[in-house]
Amino acid sequence: MKISKLFTHHPKSNGETYFEHMRCASYYGLRMVVSGLAAIVHSVLPFIFETAASDCAKMVNKEVERRKLQSIDK
Repeated sequence: MKISKLFTHHPKSNGETYFEHMRCASYYGLRMVVSGLAAIVHSVLPFIFETAASDCAKMVNKEVERRKLQSIDK
């Protein structure tokens, strides 16, 4: 397998270029990091960020499912 195929096979299987996939995956990852930090703050101060982590998880899951359906339609 060519080295370039290692970087493009998965994105291509989802109907994306390498950079489109990188942008989306980075966005989701950063959102999850921020919500993880909010969850840590919430563990100490339970009256702050009461739904931040679960809201983020729902948003990321919904968006991933939407994009999965889009790639099937292509």
